[in-house]
Amino acid sequence: MGKKDKRQDWILREVHLHNRVQLQDLAVQLGVSVDTVRRDIKEMDTRGDLKQVHGGAVANGFGFEGKENRKEVYALQNKRLIAQKAVRLIKEGQIILISGGTTNLELVRQLPPKLEATFFTPSLTIALELLLHPNLEVIFIGGKLSKAAQVAVGGAALHTLSSIKTDWCFLGTGYLDAAEGLTEFDWEVVQMKKAMVKASHRLVSLTISEKLNSVQRYRICRTSDIHTLITECDPEDPLLAPYRQHTQQVM
Repeated sequence: MGKKDKRQDWILREVHLHNRVQLQDLAVQLGVSVDTVRRDIKEMDTRGDLKQVHGGAVANGFGFEGKENRKEVYALQNKRLIAQKAVRLIKEGQIILISGGTTNLELVRQLPPKLEATFFTPSLTIALELLLHPNLEVIFIGGKLSKAAQVAVGGAALHTLSSIKTDWCFLGTGYLDAAEGLTEFDWEVVQMKKAMVKASHRLVSLTISEKLNSVQRYRICRTSDIHTLITECDPEDPLLAPYRQHTQQVM
């Protein structure tokens, strides 16, 4: 396997793992120029491996375009297992705040058909899926739409979040480290997620274990701010030991 093939394999894994990646980050991590990464991503887009977007790339299974391509969602079985654990936290009559992401989408799909609850979300994908549940009240947190993240961001959305307090916040996880907390690279999305944390009594972080011990440039919250961490692993797995020290519950 040549250098380019190895590089593209690594890029594809990063895209699958985090759903969205930036050219600059990939270039630094690979030790190559941004132009080299851009050419790689353009070539991979042409092959149908991923989708090139301004400043980076997104996974084929991410967002609206992934609706008919669930087989392309990375680690889908593990995400379904996480969703099965998470759905046990939701009770009748609760008010839930939920972000976007493929794991949260699996959670919504596994909600009991007869559940009566109220869901707030800034994610178009999540909102449309929630509408398929007849007994749920769905409130979309509107604002400027981020094309890359496919969620509402900006002042209007932040204002809405400042006026609510929900029972649970189910936050999709991009990067999580026991020492550094929850982090992301998109400044506007980070501000939204910070506001979501403040708008809820208890924060739940849903993540496949491969995302653990990873860090990005902007912090959303500390690990100790997470009430419940849910992965596909057994709660007593040694990998989760640092997180058990900081969070109230690991599932």
